[in-house]
Amino acid sequence: AAVITALGGILSEVGAVQMVGGNIEGETRVLTTAILMYTQMGEFEIALGLAAVLIGLMLVLAGLLTAVQQSGRA
Repeated sequence: AAVITALGGILSEVGAVQMVGGNIEGETRVLTTAILMYTQMGEFEIALGLAAVLIGLMLVLAGLLTAVQQSGRA
């Protein structure tokens, strides 16, 4: 549960990524900053698509981590 919570906290830190890493295409761009950039540009369809990818990744990772955690139980 702690790993899943930490992963969620890491992926939700848009402000910290913007301040530290910037948003240079091909160099430092991550999903969260790309979503922010496309939203600010008014490209809501692209932003929603990227958000769906991010949510899908989170669901898959949470499912895998939960399966690993539960596999030790009888």
